[in-house]
Order: sequence, then structure tokens, then C-alpha cells
Amino acid sequence: MQKSDRVDRTVVRKVNINDQKNDFEFWQSQPYQYRLETLEKIREEYNRWKYGSEQRFQRIYRIVKR
Repeated sequence: MQKSDRVDRTVVRKVNINDQKNDFEFWQSQPYQYRLETLEKIREEYNRWKYGSEQRFQRIYRIVKR
């Protein structure tokens, strides 16, 4: 993920909870491709925060009794 792909968090608006718009309506109005791209960016950002770098497949060991 490049620096330009990060979510812009520089703008913050404080609104009354009763005046808050519905996020569901916004996302339903967006094309599915944009929604998937945004979801992937959020997933990558979370994994980078949680695990430090690109998450890889976990190794799974199974002990078999002989």
C-alpha cells in the first residue's frame, strides 16, 4: 500500500448525534468496486497496525499420534 492509498484522517467534524447522516445510505450509493477497494484498504491498515507488516498465512501444525 502506497502513502497515497492511506485513509485521510486530517478532517474531523463534530456533529450532534441526531444530525448525523446515515453511513449505510452513503455506502449503498457507491459502486461495488469502490466499496471493495475501500474495504481492502481498511483490512490492510488494520493488519499493519495489529501485526506490524504484511500479514502472511499462518502455519498450522497437526500432531498425529503414531
